[in-house]
Amino acid sequence: MKSDLLEDEESIFEGPESALERMLIESYLKDKGFASIKELSKLPKDEAKRLMMEACRYASLKLAEVESTDRFQKDIHTGG
Repeated sequence: MKSDLLEDEESIFEGPESALERMLIESYLKDKGFASIKELSKLPKDEAKRLMMEACRYASLKLAEVESTDRFQKDIHTGG
């Protein structure tokens, strides 16, 4: 059963940090035992959606961490 969630997989990853976001999502899923995002299509729709939401939350938090660390380092170096 193909998940609707995965049909437009590429549209999920657009923007300046898309490569990093994709890497973080794939890393999260790999830690859960999946080799790739495409493997979620083998799961029931609800389970695939739940895992993808968890992976997206994880990636979002990690991206926020990277951004705040970058801002903090710039502030230290510029005295701002």
